[in-house]
Amino acid sequence: MSTVLDGVRADAAPPAVTEAADLLAEAARTGAACPPVRDLFPDGDLDAAYAVQQLNVRRAQAAGRRVVGRKIGLTSTAVQRQLGVDRPDFGALFADMAVPDGGEVPAGRLLRPKVEAEVALVLGRDLPHRACTVVDLLRAVDFALPALEIVDSRVRDWDISLVDTVADNASCGLYVLGATPVPLTAVDLRTVPMTMARGAVTVSEGTGADCLGSPLEAAVWLASELAERGDPLRAGDLVLTGALGPMTPAAPGDVFETRIAGLGSVRVAFAAEGDAR
Repeated sequence: MSTVLDGVRADAAPPAVTEAADLLAEAARTGAACPPVRDLFPDGDLDAAYAVQQLNVRRAQAAGRRVVGRKIGLTSTAVQRQLGVDRPDFGALFADMAVPDGGEVPAGRLLRPKVEAEVALVLGRDLPHRACTVVDLLRAVDFALPALEIVDSRVRDWDISLVDTVADNASCGLYVLGATPVPLTAVDLRTVPMTMARGAVTVSEGTGADCLGSPLEAAVWLASELAERGDPLRAGDLVLTGALGPMTPAAPGDVFETRIAGLGSVRVAFAAEGDAR
């Protein structure tokens, strides 16, 4: 049975889309990073890059993986500068990407992970509107959580353009959520300060305003973008709204913890070399 990709059968996808999807999927499967895929799309076609992403998402779903939400990437100007891009993007979150708060990432699970501190939102209502407003979003959000996103790139040496990261599912890796839901009435997400430490050393700081002006504004952008593409956010979806500060490379043995005022803290460890399991 063929997969449907934006109304087109996956086996009828343009050759460049299929080739890029195959390269990224093979890199994920083998743990051997691939060259950038941007040269397959010399005109910088973001729609083609999202078609690559969607093809691999559909393949993953066909293999039994479950999509539980979306992530917004490249919301922080600091992260945009780090990666040399100038606009946000989005990717799909799968259930098997979740790591428990305080849990450990096995050695070798990811290629070249980096860690970001974020605000996560969980929706209680659908957001079908192409011109989503903050009011629509406020009515739809059930609660917020502190989160760590562990981004990763299947592209060799993080040598990525916007086309590369979009095609590579917005550089999704894993995510860690805090354990205590917080209603939006209890916190101002625009002003919340964030600190992220690696061990005892602070490695990233920021506020909600560093995320497209507010994590809520980032989520409004995502909701409108997905509705425009015919795949709107739904009740129950998890949304990682984007980095509040610079991302930090992770190495075996590292422990990261972020604290976001009003939301609490969340922590993750990376297993030492030789501890793969």
